[in-house]
Amino acid sequence: MKMLGLGDVRLHYRVDGPADGPPVVFANSLGTDMRLWDPILPLLPEGLRIIRFDKRGHGLSSCPPGPYSMGALITETEQLLDHIGVRDCVFVGLSIGGMIAQGLAVKRLDMIRALVLSNTAAKIGTPDMWAERIEAVRQGGIEALADAVMERWFSTEFLATPELELWRNMLTRQEDEGYIGCSAAISGTDFYTTTATLRLPTLGISGSEDGSTPPDLVRETTDLIPGSRCQVIRNAGHLPCVEKPEEYAALLTAFLKEVGHV
Repeated sequence: MKMLGLGDVRLHYRVDGPADGPPVVFANSLGTDMRLWDPILPLLPEGLRIIRFDKRGHGLSSCPPGPYSMGALITETEQLLDHIGVRDCVFVGLSIGGMIAQGLAVKRLDMIRALVLSNTAAKIGTPDMWAERIEAVRQGGIEALADAVMERWFSTEFLATPELELWRNMLTRQEDEGYIGCSAAISGTDFYTTTATLRLPTLGISGSEDGSTPPDLVRETTDLIPGSRCQVIRNAGHLPCVEKPEEYAALLTAFLKEVGHV
């Protein structure tokens, strides 16, 4: 675990695998930290250089006052990857992480050679919807949203398991200000025009029971990029890497081989 100072924010990050391995960068969702990817990492091919980080206001990164902008989140990711020396990576972004992926790919094609846009979209929700969620957190903390978030994140089957508590705890133990700040960043983002300019290998992944970014929304976004394809993981919600890690890892591994990354 390492920390990088970037002006008003300090980013927690971790690099695993050989220094000369093909880099794969993972960016997690709103309300989670880098542990989101733990279920799939042992299932990926050996020899990869795995880069994970907590965006501002999440995990062990610092939490500057909000609101945040998507531009700031993208720039901080860019600065982190420049610091590590990442080029020609496959960037896997889930939810807000997928928005960061889209914005960074437009900005730095030297840094990203292929995209995995998981449970994300060029535009998520509406400003009014996000304003309501932000106000709910201001009034009652993240706990006020937690049960509704779990229903969007997970399938009916997973909601009945003891493991649900792990992810509910992860959500509610995030900083309220970090959740609010990143919610504001999502609210102000519409990448339909810019994402449509991308020309790089892209895999979309969705969950059939995703209540945040349904499969049709993910497919609409990946369809903006010529040559992309989109896969639906059945009986999974917004975090299929948690619910169906074997299937998720298999899709990712196949894509890494397809683009010549392994």
